[in-house]
Amino acid sequence: MLELMRLEMRKFPVGPYIRAAALANVVVLALICLVSIFGEVKEALSHYGMAFTLIDTIMRGIYIVFAAVLLSRIIIDEFRSRTITLLFMYPINHKKLLAAKLLIVVLFTLCAIFAGNLFVGIGFYVFNLVTPIVPEPITVSVAAQSLITMGMSALATSFLSLIPLFFGMRKHSIAATILSSLIVVMLVCQNVDGFSLYSVIAVPISLALLGISVAYMSIRHIKHADV
Repeated sequence: MLELMRLEMRKFPVGPYIRAAALANVVVLALICLVSIFGEVKEALSHYGMAFTLIDTIMRGIYIVFAAVLLSRIIIDEFRSRTITLLFMYPINHKKLLAAKLLIVVLFTLCAIFAGNLFVGIGFYVFNLVTPIVPEPITVSVAAQSLITMGMSALATSFLSLIPLFFGMRKHSIAATILSSLIVVMLVCQNVDGFSLYSVIAVPISLALLGISVAYMSIRHIKHADV
């Protein structure tokens, strides 16, 4: 499996995606620092827990779309252009090949979300020291709880980001993959009067299990795929 992942990463270098993710993190940090200066946003960020929740929500939305782009690049596009048939001619287990591709997407999404949360969170903390926005000081308990929440959120998001694969594989459509990821973003990142569906623990768990199911069914039926 590791060898297959290395071969896939050699064929589809993740370097450009890492650079794009780093740029996205810098942009998000700059925007959060900029808008937090204004009155309404400043009043909403009454404590660090709220600030970190906002950051996590933004990171979640960005990297669900990132994952869809990766799925489109290393899976959907190969089926659409039928280059996957060349790989199937080699003595390689088809299921392991697709599993390796999906594992790359999951691990990239997991690491990118967690690293992005850390970068933007620490950056906002430093900004708050220079330009006080959050009145309450950060405590060890708040920082620890936020790290745990970020980790659990990143884990759940890395799996639920596979849901667009179901729609993309139906017609081998990149557009369907990206569009469905935006719908998932609207579902898990919406916030109405301070309430978010994602805050209900059953929702991210259920969506993560749905993403795992999509991956499992895709791997299971790989030999019957129209290539």
